[in-house]
Amino acid sequence: MAHNQGQEPYQPSYDAPTTPFQRVELSPADRTVNVPMPPTAGPFRTPPAPPRRGFVGRLVTGIGDVPIKAVYLLAAVIATVLAVVAIFALFSGDEPNAIEPQRAQDSGPAPASGAGEAGVALAPVPESLAFPAMAGKASKVIGTVVDKRTGISYPKLGTPWAAKSFAPFVIAQRVGKVELPHTMVASAPLPVTADKPVTSADYRELAVRAARWSLRTQHPEDGTVTWTASQKPVKGKGWIVGFKVDYTLDGERHSSQALAAVIEAGRKKPAMLLATIPDSDKSHWRDLNTLVKGLRSA
Repeated sequence: MAHNQGQEPYQPSYDAPTTPFQRVELSPADRTVNVPMPPTAGPFRTPPAPPRRGFVGRLVTGIGDVPIKAVYLLAAVIATVLAVVAIFALFSGDEPNAIEPQRAQDSGPAPASGAGEAGVALAPVPESLAFPAMAGKASKVIGTVVDKRTGISYPKLGTPWAAKSFAPFVIAQRVGKVELPHTMVASAPLPVTADKPVTSADYRELAVRAARWSLRTQHPEDGTVTWTASQKPVKGKGWIVGFKVDYTLDGERHSSQALAAVIEAGRKKPAMLLATIPDSDKSHWRDLNTLVKGLRSA
């Protein structure tokens, strides 16, 4: 073309004479770069299974999955239950000068209902006979026995009386060894089968049955009974009989002063209180008067 006349032909920059660097031609072999691979442990292996967790680990994991609100709710419930238990433990014995029932140990089988009644002949009990003032000196009263099972309360006697477990009674106070003849004051549900008493005569009959039961369980064999008292309790519904038991022990004649009381306390069965003191401890006979005055429905 006209405008190219007199000009030099076009050359690429890398072929121009003024190019400061030489064109470098690479052979096909030089254009391929071999990158060495890192050393391997061998063929592909399955990653190891996670270690098995024990009970504690699973428990901790499970707790972590529980929503935080549920954790707070559970903690509040536990705290409330502990507070209620602590309050009941603190105030359950809030009875001045009272002793808790002492359950009798398995020192022997409890007599069955009605056991020990057959074959014991008793004279008719007086319909009314005030409890006499007994000989001896009354023991100091140091509190109140509250028998929660039977629903009655009566005086807690001081030394030498001591609270002891004594089957089949719920609570017992004793002097000396556990042997015949007994020196004891004890309470329990009436151990004989009977219809629910209504009248004073009904309670009187039950008191006689309680006395007859005690002759076969708490006194020497072949004892004879003389009634010394037959009266209502100072408070509440029920009946109290007093009696003297004469018997032979080791070839010698002895006697015990005793009482049997049946008290209505709103339970399935009436409550029974028995007390017997042999002549070897006749200095404590006056304690029977203390029991009569202090016996009542709790």
